[in-house]
Order: sequence, then C-alpha cells, then structure tokens
Amino acid sequence: MVGDIRVSGDSSRVITLSQAADEPRELEFGPGKLTPGKPAWANYVKGVVANFHLGQIPAFEAVIATSVPLGGGVSSSASLEVACFMFLAALTSHLESINLKEVARACQKAEHQFADMPCGIMDQMVTCLAKPGTALLLDCRSLETDFVPLDDPELVVLVTNSNVRHTLTGSEYPSRRRSCETSAQHFSLKSLRDLDMDTLLNGAEGLADQELLRRSRHIVSEIKRTQDAAAALKTRDYKQFGRLMNESHFSLRDDFEVSCPEVDELVALAQSVPGVFGSRMTGGGFGGCTVTLVTRDAVDRAIEVMRSGYHGSATFYVCEPAAGSRGLQFPHSN
Repeated sequence: MVGDIRVSGDSSRVITLSQAADEPRELEFGPGKLTPGKPAWANYVKGVVANFHLGQIPAFEAVIATSVPLGGGVSSSASLEVACFMFLAALTSHLESINLKEVARACQKAEHQFADMPCGIMDQMVTCLAKPGTALLLDCRSLETDFVPLDDPELVVLVTNSNVRHTLTGSEYPSRRRSCETSAQHFSLKSLRDLDMDTLLNGAEGLADQELLRRSRHIVSEIKRTQDAAAALKTRDYKQFGRLMNESHFSLRDDFEVSCPEVDELVALAQSVPGVFGSRMTGGGFGGCTVTLVTRDAVDRAIEVMRSGYHGSATFYVCEPAAGSRGLQFPHSN
C-alpha cells in the first residue's frame, strides 16, 4: 500500500490494482464514521482506518498492489489489513513506536467488525512478526511466540493455488467455530484448547452428534500435532514434520470437513513425489492453496507432477520464510 497525505480536500481515496478484487476498485470516504458495504475489498481498509488508535488520520491517497492470491487461504486479508495499518502509522509518524501485537489485535478487530468474519489472530500475528528463516509457533490465547528454525538451504515451501476460490463470510467457517464452542460448553470449558483426547473420547456419548465429535477431535489432535511439529523442526526431523503435515490434512478433510476434491487431488499428487516430506491444505478451506515441504532439488518434479495430474489449472509459488510487514518512508521528490 503506497500513498501520501492528500494535497487538498478532506476525503481519502484508495485504489486497488488487483484484478481479482470486486468492483468498483476505487474507494473514497470522508472523515466521518465508516460502515461496511460494497466493494468487499474496501471493508478491510475501512476496518483498519476505524480501528487505528495511534493518532488522527489525515486525508490521504493510496494505491494497493499485491501478489498474494485473493481467497486462496494464504492470508490475503490479513496482509491487506497489516499493510494498511503500517501505511497509516507511517502517515501519522508512528512507524517507529508501534507494538506489533497491538497491530495484530487491531487488524483482527477490523476483520470482525467490517468483514463480518470471526477469524482468529494467527494470520495477523505472523504477518506482523514473521522472521526470515523461521516458522512461528503461536499461542493464540496468550500471544506468546516461539520462532522455530526453518532455514535449511536444501528445503523450500511450495504453495500451490488450486484456483478454486473460497469466501469465508457466510460459509462454513462460522459454522465450524460454533461447533467448537458448543462442544466446549458440553465439557464446561472456555475453549477446546483445554480438552485432552482421553476426556473427549470418554465424554463423547454426551455430545449431540458424531459431527461434534469429529470437529472436536480435529481441534484436540491438531493442537498436539502443532506442538510436535515445532519440536520436529527444532531437531530438523523433516520426515516427522512431513508426516504431521499429512496427518493434519487428513484430519482437516475427514474430521473438520473443510477440504474439497480439487485440494485433495493436489495434496495426493504432491505426496506421491520423492523428495516431498508432506503436504496439506492451508487457510479456511473449500478451495484455495496447499502447502508442501519439499527438497529444493525435487521442487521442479513436484510442480510437474501436480500440474500434469491436476484436473484444474494450478498456480505455483516457490517460497522461503521471510520477514513480516514493515513500513517504508520515501523522501518527497521536488
């Protein structure tokens, strides 16, 4: 997001260059109270403006450009939110004094209020705090973080976009969240975070149906897998990490039921390639992207197998862990 204080007038104007964004791709708003509306992409901007707490925002003009696929489950909304917050911090001369965890909280609140999405805080936190050569282990309750090494030069992360686009608002995501809350209430817990597998299985008969059991089983097992995955990375046990990735996908597919045939196909194709440690869906599900841990010398073969075997048209991104969002200020030209 690039822009500056507007030379004249008290309204702000934002343009997105993304061809995947809904029309119109230009937003103009005055200094008064902001409300959600159309176009949908603008709600993320308005939400951040409404939740910016560091100072009075002057009228501004800005342009948004992105290489992050929209609706792909790779944090496009959090990326926009955090980029917008960083832009506003630079605009109000607060870039050097921001608290990144507070930035993440403000951006999460913006998405709750303006995009009507009851999301967690993981995407915003990693967008703010990511460090090169590391994976971020995040406690979403306390916001404690642990940076786990992922810096082996022989490894890459292959992100594959199924190009089956999903939108979370009004979809299955809120339904999954309600299921988890219902199950937690059954066990008299604030969150399924506090449930262990033995207690879940011993109390399963009291759950309303088998669907609640499957949803709960995914949450409990996924928390354990996440902890085990961090431990595996710390010892560079990539085979174990890959097995956990595969198990995670199967659980998301069978217990949480948020995958889809296109994504399952891409995951299975990736898992068949020598040099691939593991592959799974990522994001909210029902389309979007897969993420695959693969050796650098096998990544071209993995792409070839997935491209030729997939019944759709996929897009591939060879990635390495990088730093989170940062603001940059450029000197004005004469």
